[in-house]
Amino acid sequence: MPTALIHATCLAAGSRGVLIRGPSGSGKSDLALRCIANAPSSLIPAPVVLVADDQVFVETHSEGLIAIAPGAIRGLLEIRGTGIVKVPHADRVRLHLITDLVSPGETIDRLPDPAPEASILGVSLPLIRIQPFEASAHIKLLAALFTHAAHR
Repeated sequence: MPTALIHATCLAAGSRGVLIRGPSGSGKSDLALRCIANAPSSLIPAPVVLVADDQVFVETHSEGLIAIAPGAIRGLLEIRGTGIVKVPHADRVRLHLITDLVSPGETIDRLPDPAPEASILGVSLPLIRIQPFEASAHIKLLAALFTHAAHR
């Protein structure tokens, strides 16, 4: 099975996974922390746990792309200014969505048409772009995970 080590953070909400991509210091871990701390609701029906922070193995399987936490960092999340903390985690999850972080001044299409996709190891998934430090960024990401994932 083809495998790639990707510089990203991955979260699982129930059986749905999202890969958060962005350069070092762009807000991946901060956004993940806010998602994990978010309580389930009618909009986000499952608790969120970490799969991996900063480095993620991605493998192709018959059911799609699987994100796997590297053993050395399993369950560990960096909280900038505080250090590395242990958080609830899952060892693996099937990816349903890719999120690319953008800088604060960058424009994001309100209703992108066609809906963007990104490809990893030859498998395409829905893609959203988020400004990670907006107050609603974690809600946008989780809502997209449940609405985009419902199509796949």
